[in-house]
Amino acid sequence: MSFPKYPKYKDSGVEWLGEVPAHWASPPLYLRYEIVLGKMLDEKKITGNHLLPYLRNVDVQWDRINVNDLPQLDITPEEKARFTVRSGDLLVCEGGEVGRTALWRNELDECAFQKAIHRLRPLHSAEDTRFFYYCMRFAAATEVFVAEGNPNTIPHLTGEKFRLYRFPCPPVTEQRPIAAFLDRETAKIDALVAEQQRLIELLKEKRQAVISHAVTKGLNPRAPMKASGVEWLGDVPEHWDVLKGSLIGTLFGSEQVPEESVHDHGDLPFIKVGSMSLDTFEIESWDWFVDRAVADQYRPRQGFIVFPKRGAAIFLNKVNIVDRPSLIDPNLMGWEIGPRAVPKYIAYTLRLRKLEELADVSTVPQINNKHISPERFPIPPLAEQRKIVEYVDGESAKFDTLTAEAQRAIDLLQERRTALISAAVTGKIDVRGLAVKGAA
Repeated sequence: MSFPKYPKYKDSGVEWLGEVPAHWASPPLYLRYEIVLGKMLDEKKITGNHLLPYLRNVDVQWDRINVNDLPQLDITPEEKARFTVRSGDLLVCEGGEVGRTALWRNELDECAFQKAIHRLRPLHSAEDTRFFYYCMRFAAATEVFVAEGNPNTIPHLTGEKFRLYRFPCPPVTEQRPIAAFLDRETAKIDALVAEQQRLIELLKEKRQAVISHAVTKGLNPRAPMKASGVEWLGDVPEHWDVLKGSLIGTLFGSEQVPEESVHDHGDLPFIKVGSMSLDTFEIESWDWFVDRAVADQYRPRQGFIVFPKRGAAIFLNKVNIVDRPSLIDPNLMGWEIGPRAVPKYIAYTLRLRKLEELADVSTVPQINNKHISPERFPIPPLAEQRKIVEYVDGESAKFDTLTAEAQRAIDLLQERRTALISAAVTGKIDVRGLAVKGAA
């Protein structure tokens, strides 16, 4: 719907703010709020005399504050008086996602906050902190704090800078209706976003179920079945083989390529974990190479499956197929598939099996030959493997299309949310009457 405007506007004198209603003000923040930067508390200094939980930057998210498993730190009575929060305080991140803000609503009886957080407390009872929360969403969305920072350093919102920022300041009789309108309308948008997010999760689950059934049971629902003897696999079509990994192909590690020989340009691709795609079997980015003179010293391969062999990357379950001559780095393992199997069918099966369930995770997670070679995989006839791959590719594409549509809907809803907040807190639209009427 279209929204009414205010009858008259004026230049706010703030470039990123533009025009505001003629009767609004835009004073510097220090005239409206007490701004206190938190204390860098010593986590080793715990005596048990005056213990308080304290918030870290990461605990402050947009309109959500994590109060679970907070550090318990010793704090003096003087520090407690200065560095604790009370209902209605705004907490603003000084670093990280600069300007990220949440409103404290007595989530805990007592809580302190660390140096990476600004606490804003109104100097006048006429201030509506919920309205200012939306002002911060507007400022952060337009990257005001990042744009005015030093491009050569990590963005920080220092107290000295923050105090001088000028924000829109309507009379409190307008601040409250605007905040109430945005509370209601953003809640509606958030509900629609949540629906689309649930749809995406359902599509992912359905996609995985389709892949799992096709890869392990085949495409013929009437095919006679037999026990595979493998717990994760269950019954398979009677005419399928179930073979050890060592009989399906040859596993190999990396060549001993010196780090100084790997560059961002060259003749032969060099694949790292970061080069790999999470959602497809294709290498996501070809960022690293070795020169031909170096490449000639090694044995490049192509048409093989590649996956992480150590570290946290195993839990990402990245499985890719390399379609051009390449070398791999020491954190990866390759698997050349023999004539009895189609590489993409095996890639689907390996991803379904999950790398983390194959790996040794007792210390540093790792996978090597002893984990893959004895593992047993379903092996249909070659022609059937190709049909399964073709079917799964087609079904996956359909799910990917639906997922992309849902994600586009989320993006549009979030854009509308941002635009609505920006227009309301800067007075580009007049929502005073709508806050009472409950109009959409």
